[in-house]
Amino acid sequence: MEFHVYDTTLRDGAQQEGLNLSVADKLAIARHLDGLGVGFIEGGWPGANPKDTDFFKRAVSELDLKHARLAAFGSTRRAGVRAADDPQVAALRDSGASVVTLVAKSHDRHVELALRTTLEENLAMIRDTVSHLREEGQQVFLDAEHFFDGYRANRDYAMEVLKTAYESGAEVVALCDTNGGMLPPWVADVVHDVRQTTQGAVGIHCHNDTGCAVANTLAAVDAGAMHVQGCINGYGERTGNADLVSVVANLQLKTGRDVLPTGLLGEATRIAHAVAEVTNVPPAGRQPYVGASAFTHKAGLHASAIKVDPDLYQHMDPAGVGNDMRLLVSDMAGRASIELKGRELGYDLSADRDLVTRVTERVKAAEQRGYTFEAADASFELLLIEEVEGSRPSYFDVESWRVISEARGGGHDRSTASATEAIVKIHADGVRHVSTGEGNGPVNALDQALRAAITRAFPVVADFDLIDFKVRIFETTGVRPSEGVTTRSVDQGHGTDARTRVLIETSDGSTSWTTVGVGSNVIEASWEALVDGLTFGLRRHVGETTRTEASAAE
Repeated sequence: MEFHVYDTTLRDGAQQEGLNLSVADKLAIARHLDGLGVGFIEGGWPGANPKDTDFFKRAVSELDLKHARLAAFGSTRRAGVRAADDPQVAALRDSGASVVTLVAKSHDRHVELALRTTLEENLAMIRDTVSHLREEGQQVFLDAEHFFDGYRANRDYAMEVLKTAYESGAEVVALCDTNGGMLPPWVADVVHDVRQTTQGAVGIHCHNDTGCAVANTLAAVDAGAMHVQGCINGYGERTGNADLVSVVANLQLKTGRDVLPTGLLGEATRIAHAVAEVTNVPPAGRQPYVGASAFTHKAGLHASAIKVDPDLYQHMDPAGVGNDMRLLVSDMAGRASIELKGRELGYDLSADRDLVTRVTERVKAAEQRGYTFEAADASFELLLIEEVEGSRPSYFDVESWRVISEARGGGHDRSTASATEAIVKIHADGVRHVSTGEGNGPVNALDQALRAAITRAFPVVADFDLIDFKVRIFETTGVRPSEGVTTRSVDQGHGTDARTRVLIETSDGSTSWTTVGVGSNVIEASWEALVDGLTFGLRRHVGETTRTEASAAE
């Protein structure tokens, strides 16, 4: 048989805590998965879940899948009922899906204690349901639930479940590590035994409770499995399922097995992040292959080697999965890190050693004071521009700013209302602008006032939005420059006199950038990050001009 890549994000992945998918969400994710080139998309459990029933109905007219086939998930018939008469089986039959994946018990104790039926009846339930759906023209896969635990408890019965499924017409039986407790050598031994004993096509479905879901899946394939199940981004209950992106990337890039259509693995990073947007689960930065940090380098030693050959500190070219190499600028950075980061931003610093030295020393001195440029590329670029061009980009001058927070009401009933107002005075191209802003707290009010003032001179600022705001309380201890900065959270021994670092992410609707500010309080630090964020955005949109033509009409 040909190799199967089977995604179960819409069913098993949706069981993740805090993940709640609408039918529209599931349709959107299905399109993304099809774009990755998976062979099968498990859409859900029609008949048991109204949302899943609706999904399959809408999929008929709303999904135009180029690579994948939809699979409907469900259980074998109930004990004592003919498959043809079971409403749950009827829902699978009528789902419109050409593939049905049945879940069946393969652990004897689960049959007796959970299903509350006999071992013989469980085999009859499998035989009757598989045979019925095959007679109706559907392709049938079977998920042998709790197979590995059942194999250990009663190998003969677990094998009998598989043999019954094969003999009844199941094309593939997926061995499920439902509790996620297996390790790769154990999985390989069991899969090898199943292949030798049954001669049937074997699949693998692993949970990540030991942190080995991907490794267990690869071990199963090495032992002969030809059908892998998983979820994009490793979604799933408890600690998740095997991350299907890592599985297919390892199989295709490391073992040379073509498991996806040509060229589609290069879409993996984009698709993984697109699905994360739909699920509203932030992408994991350290996710293998597709995470933002997967090909990120920080230490100067690494950067020096990468300058010679990127492959010296990377296991592959990130373009193979649609990702990019990134260089972080920090107090660990050496000259090579700065030079490479400059090249990444469009500046060739290789011919000016003094410039690279100045930038390196400024970065290290700034981080001594609490700044961090690892996640604030925009602030670093402004610093770099200042050194390269001799001055920092400037589109306006600040005369003053002020924030007033007023409490209204009182007492101890926690019903006190508060109002925050900010006043900002700036000069842009010789024109003085004074603006007032009200907001939900001092930073929001300050952002509103600053944005209102600058928009008068630069209307493009109206398109900028503050989309993320992070605060870190820290304490710099009297260390020498070579020792770096010691940071501690606010509850570890210092209080209201601690210094504050703020990271602000700003977007223009198509891209985003992050700036950093440091101060004795959150308002002071936020002001610096806000000003730099708007300055960086103006440089990107306005360039070297000082103001738009629109402001000249004032």
